[in-house]
Amino acid sequence: MKTDPMTMIVNDTPLRWQDIVDVARNHNQLALSAERWQGIEEAREAVETMADSGKAYYGINTGLGALCHVVLNPTQLEQLSWHTLMSHACGVGQPLSDEQVRAIMCCAVVNYSQGCSGISPWVVKALVYFLNHEVTPIVPSQGSVGYLSHMAHIGLALIGEGEVSYQGKVQPCAEAFQQIQYCPGRLGAKDGLSLVNGTPAMTGLACLALADSGLLAQWADVVGAMSFEALFGQLDAFDPAILARKNDPEAIEVGKTLRSLLAGSALLASKQGHHLQDALSLRAIPQVHGTCWRQWHHAVEQIENELNASTDNPLVIKEEDSYRVVSQANPHGEAVAQACDFLAIAISEWSAISERRSYRLVTPQANELPAFLSPESGVKSGMMIAQYSAASLAADNKRLAQPCVVDNYLTSGLQEDHLSFGDSAALKLTAALDNAFYILAIEYLLAAQAFDLIESEGFGFGTTRAWQQLREQVAFYDETRSLHVDIKRTYQIMREPGSIKTILEGASQSTGMSWRGHRDVLESRTQ
Repeated sequence: MKTDPMTMIVNDTPLRWQDIVDVARNHNQLALSAERWQGIEEAREAVETMADSGKAYYGINTGLGALCHVVLNPTQLEQLSWHTLMSHACGVGQPLSDEQVRAIMCCAVVNYSQGCSGISPWVVKALVYFLNHEVTPIVPSQGSVGYLSHMAHIGLALIGEGEVSYQGKVQPCAEAFQQIQYCPGRLGAKDGLSLVNGTPAMTGLACLALADSGLLAQWADVVGAMSFEALFGQLDAFDPAILARKNDPEAIEVGKTLRSLLAGSALLASKQGHHLQDALSLRAIPQVHGTCWRQWHHAVEQIENELNASTDNPLVIKEEDSYRVVSQANPHGEAVAQACDFLAIAISEWSAISERRSYRLVTPQANELPAFLSPESGVKSGMMIAQYSAASLAADNKRLAQPCVVDNYLTSGLQEDHLSFGDSAALKLTAALDNAFYILAIEYLLAAQAFDLIESEGFGFGTTRAWQQLREQVAFYDETRSLHVDIKRTYQIMREPGSIKTILEGASQSTGMSWRGHRDVLESRTQ
């Protein structure tokens, strides 16, 4: 449900990924400071002067890409921008979600607000207006090698072409514009190029992926702790003195979280020494999850650097009282592409180790629980086949972990001969995340089912809270309903950030131990 919107003001303070998520997903309003508007307007004045000068300035009064040596006269420049949008809007496939398009638009505004693009101020105002009135262009998801097509489709909507999503339905731009009283402006020199250029698309998509992967990481720790307890794990593996010798701060932090979640477990206290060594999917949770967490932090750094960068080409750079135009490669999305590719590998690993724990929960040879977590196994299959689904999704995620950034093709004649595929990397990461949430949802269901079947004087403070929270909405599975219904409901619970926050903060309050030092994963910047 949408909360009362707040306003995110773009000024000289560096932005974080949460700022983009607050606008794209939480529907906060967007505004620019007076200083940012001044920078946009001054750069635009410089572009208009250059466009009328008769001297060749790439992208301002020349053709684009391989046509960069063709100088155009002033009367052709508006036509050039219009044709740029028409020719570059060649995306295909299913449309992006509204929140994905909103994230892209928000990153585009941030990019233009640097005052280095020279774009017409009305274009930036239109993007802000669309965001604040929740008018979202329809943008096909496929067809980008790193930029161009996604923003081109957004640009079309700004000038009244194509369709938008407004008030819950897709409609022609003209119909929506009548309702919001929006009148399209006229494109000028460099506007078309600035609209399709840069890295806002991949950066916006990546910001949403950071939010989702951070949430997934929290759930992986919680659900992993539940499985560890249900399988009578040996707590020595999480001993602070042992983890300290790994020399891995993230593994140490995961260990703290696990000990907090499992604190107070009478079951584990009675099972210490029950066997000598656990399987790696249990005793290596701190090491595996910790390494994945580190990739998340690396991705945050890379993506936030890009978010606060000027990524247009050419850039209009102010030097004292004049401007110069520089053709360069800031639109290249190598940093975001690599960040998304490495994070996709981490998602695959969170998925893989979760599936292995699910396997142990349903396999009678690997535990002391009723076969396939059913008290009537034989006449009933229990939760056997849920692990099949987890295995299938984990296999998908291994394929999705293959990097995009190492691909390369030649485009734009001989001009663009090294491509990032950052948009593809971000979309592939998004697909892997959806799979991973289902994989963890299956493990969560299995671990909760195991808790129901174990006679114990008590589970851990945090794991008990997680178990009870699930049971408030998903009952013990007795095969009187299709299992996919429970998987879907558990997935939906896990996608809601408030659910995990309740568990982690509850465990912290019960034990006096602080949970992971990653509160920014869950906190909105404007809460």
